[in-house]
Amino acid sequence: MKNYETWKEVKKELNISKEQEAEIKLEMELIQAVIDARDKKQLTQRELSKKTSIPQSTIARIETGMVSPRIETLNRLLIAMGYRLKIVKIDE
Repeated sequence: MKNYETWKEVKKELNISKEQEAEIKLEMELIQAVIDARDKKQLTQRELSKKTSIPQSTIARIETGMVSPRIETLNRLLIAMGYRLKIVKIDE
């Protein structure tokens, strides 16, 4: 496997479109928002797991980007912490 120095090299090798890059960025932002909300509420993954009935291991895989969370899962996590998803217009 080739070692890459920059995201630009990875993107070129994978031939990622602007739309795909935007999807990746959005998912990363959503995951970071979940992590930030959990940190702000001072909850551990285990505590959030108990509040949501989502296994701690699933929360860990979501937070590390190993799996893409479903909307339902994001909603359960966020609502348990007092947040919700909101759709906003993309600045063009």
